Amino acid sequence: MKLSIIPLGGTGEIGKNLLVFEFGDSIIVIDGGVKFPDDELLGIDLVIPDITYLEKRKSKIQGIFITHGHEDHIGGLPFILPKLEAPVYGTKLTMGLVRAKLRERGGYPENLLRIINPGEPVKMRDFQVEAFRVTHSVPDAVGYGILTPIGRVVYTGDFKVDYTPIDGQEMDLGRLAAWGQEGVLALLCDSTNAERSGSTISEKVVGKTLRDAFSRAEGKIIMATFASNVHRIQQAIEAAAILKRKVCVVGRSMEAVVATAKELGYLHFPDPDMLIDPSSVNEISPSRLLILTTGSQGEPLAALTRMATGSHRQVNVSAGDTVVISATPVPGNEKLIGRTINHLFQIGAEVITKDMGLVHVSGHANQEEIKLIIRLTRPRFLIPHHGEVRHQVAFRKIGNLMGYDDKKIAITQIGTRVLLDTDKMECAERVESGSVFVDGLGIGDVGQIVLRDRQQLSQDGVVVVVAALSKGSPTTLVSGPDIISRGFTFMKEAEELVEGAKKVVAASIEAQISKERWEWGVLRGSIHESLSQYLWDKTRRRPMILPVLLQF
Repeated sequence: MKLSIIPLGGTGEIGKNLLVFEFGDSIIVIDGGVKFPDDELLGIDLVIPDITYLEKRKSKIQGIFITHGHEDHIGGLPFILPKLEAPVYGTKLTMGLVRAKLRERGGYPENLLRIINPGEPVKMRDFQVEAFRVTHSVPDAVGYGILTPIGRVVYTGDFKVDYTPIDGQEMDLGRLAAWGQEGVLALLCDSTNAERSGSTISEKVVGKTLRDAFSRAEGKIIMATFASNVHRIQQAIEAAAILKRKVCVVGRSMEAVVATAKELGYLHFPDPDMLIDPSSVNEISPSRLLILTTGSQGEPLAALTRMATGSHRQVNVSAGDTVVISATPVPGNEKLIGRTINHLFQIGAEVITKDMGLVHVSGHANQEEIKLIIRLTRPRFLIPHHGEVRHQVAFRKIGNLMGYDDKKIAITQIGTRVLLDTDKMECAERVESGSVFVDGLGIGDVGQIVLRDRQQLSQDGVVVVVAALSKGSPTTLVSGPDIISRGFTFMKEAEELVEGAKKVVAASIEAQISKERWEWGVLRGSIHESLSQYLWDKTRRRPMILPVLLQF
């Protein structure tokens, strides 16, 4: 019998991580994340993995194990868990963040949310799962060693090797070395930074940069970062305490993470009174204030963007303020964050980004750290994960340098079934997989056809044709046709175009209804085809055309 490893998300892409391990009648799942939509997914709020494969096998699922509390690993759980009804395992802070996430959409049975500690194995049918501590940009992050009947598989999760971590919890390299001595069948490794040489800079370096930047600031300081980057938030709080500044947390996701981390003891305020409510911001001198906020990606509705445009209810940016953007733009968000930065400069604020100083470092391993993990675990096979195709290929080159030929390195796509035996790895047929779009309260009800319509509307607009026909025989054109346009052309300045369109539609209608037998569907199609061709000939645009036919 062979072990199947199936990525339903997180491979060939950054985001919506979900990994399936299947052996016989047992399945375990690692993570359940989201991906945020790009510009082409108009109106879509979130993208989650398609879990049809798991839904059909839900009786086999023994547990869902979470590596850490970032959105791309836990953001999909409120949509996934109700369908799978499986127990969820994670470390203390991770499960605290999962609970907060689940409460947003109605909760989940408490008896199915289980806290685990690194080094304590969880036994279930054909699997024994043991978490090991890793260093990342959020506390309590872990990877997993998964013992199966044919050998052990190690999954690093998101990691970097930070020898001076903020919380003093170093990555458990000793456990990896011990497993390497016992024998590791396969290593699934974070490949996000596989193109970057050297080692990733320690998070502690950011703390010094923040202290220096904060000490130079004269007005209020606004720092935007990822809400779940608890280590970064802790360093900002400590810098503020040294400078006797009050701290205000703004942004729903930031407020939720800070409250959870503070409650569970992962976030500490040197002075209990330094945390203030957003409603009290105007009572504090700007020179004694630090605002921690969301919006490091320039999202239109995020707090920093609204502050920059003067539309935030409680906090606005003024000339002389210092804004620190402590994050790297996610691919695709560069224009959004660039727009926000321009707004901030226009106001007269000083803006500090990662390009101007070490206010951000990656939470992912560079090439030398990847080599270290491969050398410690000495796996028989390598599977790069958590990365786009270019990252996976860069990882393969690292493996080649370390003596692995291409046959021992699997480059996967979403849905690829990797079959592992004690001495062989192969990629079999792909399983049901893909992306599910979340739009408001709708989950999966928006597909490619709807997105194509939205794309067309956004590019060329819509033209509505209204006409009234008589009942009985013969059928005649009683009223219209009238042309209504939105997003296509300004009607008052295009009278000639509109009159021509009316004549084309009228001719099309007359040609159809003059027939002894005619069909409504054929009539609508004829109007659509003739008007579409006319508008293309005149404007080289193809708006969406909606014929509305009435009968009196």
